[in-house]
Amino acid sequence: MNRAFSLSSELRTRIQQCQAHVVTVGLGYVGLPLALTVHEAGFPVTGLDVNAERVGRINQGEKVISYFPEDRIATAVGTGRFAATADPAILTEADIVLICVPTPLSGKREPDLTYVIRAAETISRWVRPGQLVVLESTVWPGCTTNIVKPILEKTGLVAGTDFFLGFSPEREDPGNDKFSTRSIPKIVGADDSESRDLLEAFYSKIVTKAVPVESSATAEAVKLVENSFRTVNIALVNEMKVALDAMGIDIWPVIRAAATKPFGFMPFYPGPGIGGDCIPVSPVYLSWRARDVGSETPIIDLARGNNETAPDRIAFRVAADLNQRAGKAVQGAQILVMGIAYKKNVEDTRESPALGVLRRLEAMGARCDYHDPYFPEMPMTRDHPDLAGRVSVTLTPETVAAYDAVVVTTDHTDVDYALVGAFAQMIFDTRNVFDGNGIAVPAGCLVKI
Repeated sequence: MNRAFSLSSELRTRIQQCQAHVVTVGLGYVGLPLALTVHEAGFPVTGLDVNAERVGRINQGEKVISYFPEDRIATAVGTGRFAATADPAILTEADIVLICVPTPLSGKREPDLTYVIRAAETISRWVRPGQLVVLESTVWPGCTTNIVKPILEKTGLVAGTDFFLGFSPEREDPGNDKFSTRSIPKIVGADDSESRDLLEAFYSKIVTKAVPVESSATAEAVKLVENSFRTVNIALVNEMKVALDAMGIDIWPVIRAAATKPFGFMPFYPGPGIGGDCIPVSPVYLSWRARDVGSETPIIDLARGNNETAPDRIAFRVAADLNQRAGKAVQGAQILVMGIAYKKNVEDTRESPALGVLRRLEAMGARCDYHDPYFPEMPMTRDHPDLAGRVSVTLTPETVAAYDAVVVTTDHTDVDYALVGAFAQMIFDTRNVFDGNGIAVPAGCLVKI
């Protein structure tokens, strides 16, 4: 019996019996939901994170992600089979290690694998024969094989023989109440059959369906293709909105009508741009890797540019219409930005176009405040550190009426839009929340942009 078969058979048995100890590296918007889902499938799980404060809150059972059920974390901790730690020595006890760390863009808008490399280097200090290591973070095709694998093999252990290695792209959609980690199929890929079979066996216990592909690079490409598709279509619908607006046509009923076609059309909706850790990032990783191998992705690159400049276009439209319709210059105008999260009903500002709109309006001389129920205080971010500490404005008739304009950039559900509609002097709606919810607004006060 060869070594790889013997080690993989032992781990497969532990997986089938839900006895494999799973360690998730990273407890953010991907790692924590995954860790809890793995635990809820019956496995003992430990979450590893460098943020000791977050680790402590999780171990206290606190609801650290707003859209989680109130007692989900506390229930998991209470079983005694789920915990968090900041001590990497826990990796020696792991049978399966899931890497769920950020892969942001650098200051030059290029792939930044710093966190993946650090995680791999940490794991390499504790890796042992028989372990399965899975990268879930968004990376360019070939990263698992060309970056992670050599780091782990510096130990003298060989992937596919002594330990097992593969890639399974995360497919989290924060705040989505229709699809959960468990209900979304998982792509699994590896460069050897033993690793691939172990990935399929493990994730088949965790999610409704595991979909094996031929290699880690193929699995890595799946994630980038999914989000590049979304990037291109979001740019397209924003472009069509501008063109139709010039024709006097509201794009929202057009999309609703087009969506009744049962084939050949998928609805996308206009907005102030794209945000989060996936849609703005994945196309950059794909484009960068394409150039690296001597190819190009001109359509994707054009869509990226369109989406990245969307906040500027929104701000300039606000300035122009404020002047034309209300006779008010943007310089010195008091503007309330509604929502700073990148999408509705989440407490996440990564790559948020709302912050881009706010920054551009302030650069044009406006004085901006914000309202966001998920951010009583503006957080510290890498891209906007100078905004940290600002406080969300409370919505009252008096406060709303005091602004020259209100700009809706994030369509959170738990916001009193009726109050805004009744008292705002002028409303710029980038999310169709007023017409979409049938909220009455005085004639001439609402501009859909």
